[in-house]
Amino acid sequence: MPHRAALFSGTLFALAAGLMWGLVFVVPLWLPEYPAALLTMGRYLAFGLIALPLAWWDRHRLAELTRADWLDALELAAVGNVLYYLCLAAAIQRAGGPLPTMIIGTLPVVIAVASNLRGRDRDGPLPWGRMAPSLLLIAAGIALVNQAERTQAAATDPERYATGALLAVGAVICWTWYPIRNAEWLRAHADRSPRAWATAQGVATLPLAVLGLAVVWGGMAYAGDSFAMPLGPRPGFFVALMLATGLLASWAGTLCWNEASQRLPPGLAGQLIVFETLAALAYAFMLRGHAPAPAVLAGAALLIAGVAWALRTRPNAAAAHTA
Repeated sequence: MPHRAALFSGTLFALAAGLMWGLVFVVPLWLPEYPAALLTMGRYLAFGLIALPLAWWDRHRLAELTRADWLDALELAAVGNVLYYLCLAAAIQRAGGPLPTMIIGTLPVVIAVASNLRGRDRDGPLPWGRMAPSLLLIAAGIALVNQAERTQAAATDPERYATGALLAVGAVICWTWYPIRNAEWLRAHADRSPRAWATAQGVATLPLAVLGLAVVWGGMAYAGDSFAMPLGPRPGFFVALMLATGLLASWAGTLCWNEASQRLPPGLAGQLIVFETLAALAYAFMLRGHAPAPAVLAGAALLIAGVAWALRTRPNAAAAHTA
């Protein structure tokens, strides 16, 4: 069972990760004229380039990784980084910010359920009965915010809106698998550095981003698209945002999440992804320039209450020893 100090520090690390990850939800709104694929490859190209000097700094730790470890890092980078953000950015550009944010906001529920069903937590499963109140509070908060925000999208093209919703579901699938798989690796390699593992995923992302950028550029050239590749119509702003998300949301956010994952059971850590939803909502309303509606505030309060309840839930250690 995790100690109180581990629970407290793990929660703080999860909060820091959520604050940084929330930034990625507003980038597609800041750059609506940029293709989602270019935003994705730009972000992870920046992440990969940032990871190179960090890889030199952590070269002794990275040398401890085996070929199988690097393949795991590549797999995690492909699904949890590139594919996830490609789906998310495209969803936000098609359906606006609120709907994808709320769909992604179901992750605390989906990950907690998936983690329990997977049943590989060394501390034991989180008891379903004691998990239920926190999951219900989180689900109710998400539903309330979603209902309040749906009126903002009433004039959106229904087909485009539906496509955005489906893409957001795809992002949920990617990020249900990623934190569970990433936490399993970290907890199975407790002697490894979470910082070095975050850097390894950045290094593994670089070739994927380079290849993806080449495909996007070549595809647009072949189609005769007039978009000004490779940096688009606002190159300075584009580069600044890519570097910011590459450093903060990708490397630093992953580092903080790795630290949280080593301290918390996966089912509990999964529920703390709610911090990302709250941060994304706050940033979206800052971008809109007005305060959220009372229903949105009430929904956010339910989300926070669900997190607070989740922190009181302890794994069933006896089940772990008998499994």
